[in-house]
Amino acid sequence: MNALATLISIVASLIFWLVLAHVIMSWLVAFNVVNLQNQFVRSIYYGINGMVEPLLAPIRRILPTAGGIDFSPIVLLIGVEVLRVFLLNDIIPALG
Repeated sequence: MNALATLISIVASLIFWLVLAHVIMSWLVAFNVVNLQNQFVRSIYYGINGMVEPLLAPIRRILPTAGGIDFSPIVLLIGVEVLRVFLLNDIIPALG
Protein backbone atom coordinates (compact mmCIF):
# COMPACT_ATOMS: atom_id res chain seq x y z
CA MET A 1 0.00 0.00 0.00
CA ASN A 2 2.94 2.33 0.53
CA ALA A 3 3.64 2.14 -3.19
CA LEU A 4 0.08 3.30 -3.88
CA ALA A 5 0.52 6.29 -1.57
CA THR A 6 3.78 7.17 -3.31
CA LEU A 7 2.15 6.89 -6.72
CA ILE A 8 -0.74 9.17 -5.68
CA SER A 9 1.73 11.72 -4.34
CA ILE A 10 3.84 11.63 -7.52
CA VAL A 11 0.82 12.02 -9.81
CA ALA A 12 -0.51 14.91 -7.70
CA SER A 13 2.89 16.62 -7.87
CA LEU A 14 3.11 16.07 -11.62
CA ILE A 15 -0.34 17.59 -12.15
CA PHE A 16 0.60 20.55 -9.94
CA TRP A 17 3.75 21.33 -11.92
CA LEU A 18 2.06 20.82 -15.30
CA VAL A 19 -0.78 23.19 -14.38
CA LEU A 20 1.72 25.75 -13.07
CA ALA A 21 3.75 25.51 -16.29
CA HIS A 22 0.54 25.85 -18.32
CA VAL A 23 -0.46 29.02 -16.45
CA ILE A 24 2.98 30.58 -16.81
CA MET A 25 3.22 29.69 -20.51
CA SER A 26 -0.24 31.11 -21.19
CA TRP A 27 0.74 34.37 -19.46
CA LEU A 28 3.98 34.58 -21.44
CA VAL A 29 2.09 34.02 -24.70
CA ALA A 30 -0.69 36.46 -23.75
CA PHE A 31 1.76 39.24 -22.85
CA ASN A 32 3.79 38.51 -26.00
CA VAL A 33 6.95 37.64 -24.08
CA VAL A 34 7.33 34.43 -26.03
CA ASN A 35 6.15 33.97 -29.57
CA LEU A 36 4.31 30.91 -30.83
CA GLN A 37 6.00 31.44 -34.21
CA ASN A 38 9.06 29.76 -32.67
CA GLN A 39 8.73 26.01 -33.26
CA PHE A 40 10.35 25.03 -29.94
CA VAL A 41 8.08 27.31 -27.91
CA ARG A 42 5.03 26.17 -29.87
CA SER A 43 5.80 22.48 -29.30
CA ILE A 44 6.26 23.01 -25.55
CA TYR A 45 3.10 25.12 -25.33
CA TYR A 46 0.92 22.66 -27.24
CA GLY A 47 2.44 19.69 -25.40
CA ILE A 48 1.65 21.13 -21.97
CA ASN A 49 -1.72 22.36 -23.20
CA GLY A 50 -2.58 18.90 -24.53
CA MET A 51 -1.86 17.33 -21.13
CA VAL A 52 -3.62 19.92 -18.97
CA GLU A 53 -6.61 20.92 -21.10
CA PRO A 54 -8.53 17.63 -20.62
CA LEU A 55 -8.37 18.26 -16.87
CA LEU A 56 -9.41 21.92 -17.12
CA ALA A 57 -12.23 21.61 -19.68
CA PRO A 58 -14.82 20.00 -17.34
CA ILE A 59 -14.08 22.62 -14.70
CA ARG A 60 -14.50 25.44 -17.23
CA ARG A 61 -17.93 24.09 -18.19
CA ILE A 62 -19.07 24.26 -14.55
CA LEU A 63 -17.48 27.56 -13.47
CA PRO A 64 -19.23 30.79 -14.42
CA THR A 65 -17.28 33.32 -16.46
CA ALA A 66 -15.42 35.88 -14.39
CA GLY A 67 -14.69 38.73 -16.77
CA GLY A 68 -11.95 37.04 -18.75
CA ILE A 69 -10.13 35.56 -15.76
CA ASP A 70 -9.79 31.79 -15.83
CA PHE A 71 -10.08 30.31 -12.34
CA SER A 72 -10.12 26.70 -13.52
CA PRO A 73 -6.39 26.07 -12.81
CA ILE A 74 -6.86 27.22 -9.22
CA VAL A 75 -9.90 24.96 -8.80
CA LEU A 76 -7.97 22.05 -10.32
CA LEU A 77 -4.97 22.57 -8.02
CA ILE A 78 -7.19 22.79 -4.95
CA GLY A 79 -9.15 19.72 -6.05
CA VAL A 80 -6.03 17.65 -6.68
CA GLU A 81 -4.55 18.65 -3.33
CA VAL A 82 -7.79 17.86 -1.45
CA LEU A 83 -8.06 14.51 -3.24
CA ARG A 84 -4.43 13.72 -2.45
CA VAL A 85 -4.86 14.55 1.24
CA PHE A 86 -8.05 12.49 1.55
CA LEU A 87 -6.59 9.50 -0.28
CA LEU A 88 -3.29 9.55 1.58
CA ASN A 89 -5.00 9.96 4.95
CA ASP A 90 -7.21 6.98 4.15
CA ILE A 91 -4.35 4.79 2.88
CA ILE A 92 -1.57 5.56 5.40
CA PRO A 93 -3.57 4.91 8.62
CA ALA A 94 -4.78 1.62 7.16
CA LEU A 95 -1.16 0.47 6.95
CA GLY A 96 -0.51 0.83 10.68
